Amino acid sequence: MKSLTDYEMPDILRDFLNYLQTIKGKSINTVQVYFYDLRVFFRFLKLHRNLADKKMEFDEIGILDVDAALLRTVTLSDLYSYMSFVSNNRDNTSHARARKVASLKTFFNYLNTKAKLLDTNPTGELESPKIIKRLPRYLNVEESKKLLTSVSTVEGPNSVRDYAILTIFLNCGIRLSELVGINLSNIKNNTLTVIGKGDKERSIPLNNACVQAIAEYMKVRPVNGIKDKNALFISGHKQRISKESVQKIVKKYIKEAGLDPQRYSTHKLRHTAATLMYKYGNVDIRALQELLGHQSIATTEIYTHLDQQQLRDAVSKNPLADFGSSESAMTKEDE
Repeated sequence: MKSLTDYEMPDILRDFLNYLQTIKGKSINTVQVYFYDLRVFFRFLKLHRNLADKKMEFDEIGILDVDAALLRTVTLSDLYSYMSFVSNNRDNTSHARARKVASLKTFFNYLNTKAKLLDTNPTGELESPKIIKRLPRYLNVEESKKLLTSVSTVEGPNSVRDYAILTIFLNCGIRLSELVGINLSNIKNNTLTVIGKGDKERSIPLNNACVQAIAEYMKVRPVNGIKDKNALFISGHKQRISKESVQKIVKKYIKEAGLDPQRYSTHKLRHTAATLMYKYGNVDIRALQELLGHQSIATTEIYTHLDQQQLRDAVSKNPLADFGSSESAMTKEDE
């Protein structure tokens, strides 16, 4: 993955990204998302203002000349035109558009209140698109077991490592970035410490499956010539495994297990772990929030809606569940 220093960008954008990382404490992954979103907006703005050749490929439009003078011309109408553009020309979902709105609001607020480069903030009245909340996809118990078993059907030098990766995903519910960031020093006394969003640290107890899978992997983990000696998961190039490599590994075994690789991904394995913990572990919603590293309890609460059978059982076991029908029966007998 490229570093932000590898990209050309105007000083006004670089200063903003430095502010996010050094002052606001945003992670490098979050800062990179802001960069991608704002680069798209800058390219659109140049097209919208006839400052770029319309025959040029959109992703080839340079943004080095975007400055405060150009950004002062941005109006609410421009912003709505931009949202229409990313929806119609770039097939952005409501989630992607909502994220772009958030990026714009943060950026223009910085220019207005921190950098003092704008007298007004054009995003003040910009609304975020409505997002339809859908229940997350997840593997059931049998599908999860099938996925783990699929590793043994694929011959290769990294099968023990891959099995450990899948086991941790399915049992701990960690994010992709958290998994690739695991260091050997993060595992102590059967407890895994990960650094989540916003560089927040949390501890996750490792169950027997995880302890055993990691122990088996450590027997075959490369030792000599490793570039990052503290990294737990090592790639074939003897360096810390990348997010892209893990995504390919997961897709490979999902396909091998006879599951749909278009429907399931590393993030769906996180959903699977969360769902199984909630459904079978009788875990308190606050405890699940802590395990998953959710900032808001509202994010965690989506898992409470997954098991309709649990809801039906809870309602049927209410001590008043049969009160009305019994009373009605008694009334009929009296008549």
